[in-house]
Amino acid sequence: METGHAERIIRGDACVAEGAAWLAARDPRFAAALEMTGPLPLRLRDDGFAQLLSAITSQQVSVASARAIWARLEEAGQTTPEAILASGEEALRGLGLSRQKARYAVALAEAGIDYDALRDLPSTEVTRQLVAVKGIGIWTAEIYAMFSLGRADVFAPGDLALQEGARLLFDLTERPREKVLRQMAEAWSPWRSVAARVLWAYYHVMKQREGIA
Repeated sequence: METGHAERIIRGDACVAEGAAWLAARDPRFAAALEMTGPLPLRLRDDGFAQLLSAITSQQVSVASARAIWARLEEAGQTTPEAILASGEEALRGLGLSRQKARYAVALAEAGIDYDALRDLPSTEVTRQLVAVKGIGIWTAEIYAMFSLGRADVFAPGDLALQEGARLLFDLTERPREKVLRQMAEAWSPWRSVAARVLWAYYHVMKQREGIA
């Protein structure tokens, strides 16, 4: 599970289980959360241009809308840098992207990111390269590192569900802000992305108990 840059990579359920056991041994609150959630989902996904384009497509729209737009992009063959650069912003807008998102999609295509090379870079450098692209924020970059590259020690403290999950699990008076949660997560290294999986799962369990979908 090690790579050339000495960062642990999550490749399967056994890796997630190892991280969960480490967290449970370190903090009884994680142990209690895991008893409620059961085995954690792997959540790994593909890496590459299309994954980031999909993330841009999904920003600030409903899941249903994002899926519909993505289906139109796929049907039109507009999921590669070459196709997007050949078609331009107006064609993307015709498929349902807003003016801003069409601009972001073209910027991503123009960025010329070496996605294969990202697999061998430290997570901090992966994030730095991705956020340099217009339309890719820190949350998107961290989620990409966690799930498309399988990095075990990356966290996304700007995620509202993670903030709320931390508030509930650690019995905080208010939801921790991004900077505070980032500091909290340092204690969960080298398994911060597994801690995120715990908090997401715990959040969903608690919301279901409250009768909220």
